[in-house]
Amino acid sequence: MVFYLPESVETATTLDELTPRQIVAELDKYVVGQNRAKRCVAVALRNRMRRQKLTEELAEEILPKNIIMIGPTGIGKTEIARRLAR
Repeated sequence: MVFYLPESVETATTLDELTPRQIVAELDKYVVGQNRAKRCVAVALRNRMRRQKLTEELAEEILPKNIIMIGPTGIGKTEIARRLAR
């Protein structure tokens, strides 16, 4: 499975190649503040990509099915999820 960040087709970067720091930098373009949340989501996303490369046996034991974001209303959970979905 390959995901691309919204750039020109010639310079598109696969998500597998990105570090959490680069993912946070991309989120910084769209989400103001929420540094801790962006970092946590970036690490979770990177871990998910790495887990998808595992063998089926190993992946079955450690692969989580969802990411849960909790917090009060208005702190940017939906915005972070929307940006990751793109």
